[in-house]
Amino acid sequence: MSTAVIRYRTKPEAAEENQRLVEDVFAELAATAPAGLRYSAFRLADGVTFVHVVDGEGLAELAAFQAFQRALGDRVVAGPTREGATLVGSYPGAVVGADG
Repeated sequence: MSTAVIRYRTKPEAAEENQRLVEDVFAELAATAPAGLRYSAFRLADGVTFVHVVDGEGLAELAAFQAFQRALGDRVVAGPTREGATLVGSYPGAVVGADG
């Protein structure tokens, strides 16, 4: 499984639209429940920076995610940057690499 952290900053006037598009992705995820996919999205306190954490495959196939990506370049002023990540722990859940 691949995990990625994606971070970007939107134009102030595009932040609400960006959030609405992300919420549409979550609505489609709730309706389709793709197996093996974990996805979280955060809007930071500055109101214009978003961070997404994706673990697994299948997000790109969603119609709502494709709509989210379609005009992303028009909404952002910085990023997106994508970095691989390794899970150290998650609560609730088990800590990766823990013995026992």
